[in-house]
Amino acid sequence: MSNLAQFDSDFYQSNFTIDNQEHRGDDSNAYGNLYGYRKHQAGEQPQPASFVPSETLMSPRYAGQFFQPASNSDYYSQSPYIDSFDEEPPLLEELGIHFDHIWQKTWTVLNPMKPADGSIMNETDLTGPILFCIALGATLLLAGKVQFGYVYGMSAIGCLVIHALLNLMSSSGVSYGCVASVLGYCLLPMVILSGCATFFSLQGTFGTVSSLVIIGWCSLSASKIFIAALHMEGQQLLVAYPCALLYGLFALLTIF
Repeated sequence: MSNLAQFDSDFYQSNFTIDNQEHRGDDSNAYGNLYGYRKHQAGEQPQPASFVPSETLMSPRYAGQFFQPASNSDYYSQSPYIDSFDEEPPLLEELGIHFDHIWQKTWTVLNPMKPADGSIMNETDLTGPILFCIALGATLLLAGKVQFGYVYGMSAIGCLVIHALLNLMSSSGVSYGCVASVLGYCLLPMVILSGCATFFSLQGTFGTVSSLVIIGWCSLSASKIFIAALHMEGQQLLVAYPCALLYGLFALLTIF
């Protein structure tokens, strides 16, 4: 029992004294005083030393509208981008499609006696030739002949051959696009012959004579344009002969 009492006294023994308790009380009071002092300082509002006029505190008013900048007409009038947009050509002209030139070339082909304008004919305009090739294939299709591949194939090979011959015969030379453009426009009379073949047969005397007339028409128009564009005076018959052979192949497709 004596050992148990000694253990209890040792277990509950503490170094805390009354002096320590008084010291803690002083610390808590000091902390409370410090907190009260800070709270008192936060609650106090500073008073202005003197009167300040309200005009000096007000910012200048904004004359414009929010999120909408004021327009400056001088800036837009002097901007180089506005003038560049106004001076741009139309989209069809940028693509190389000139309807007035297409009409002049078409009318030159339809009228073999009309003199050709070399400045207009010496252009790479493939809008009309593509349309005439499609029209020739469509009229052959109406006659029950599916010949689109032959039309495109003979056109490409014929343009290559005529292009080589013209470069050998002329001193200035000619581009492949110009040759394809001229030969394509001169295909228009052959489209007329193919359109007639949808209504009656051309396998006879009338069909043969009509085919010869159309071949001469196409070759005469093509040679006239080439002579005017390449300045090859006195060589029209030499240019018309290979053109007649090419258009003769299209006539054979139309008749047979």
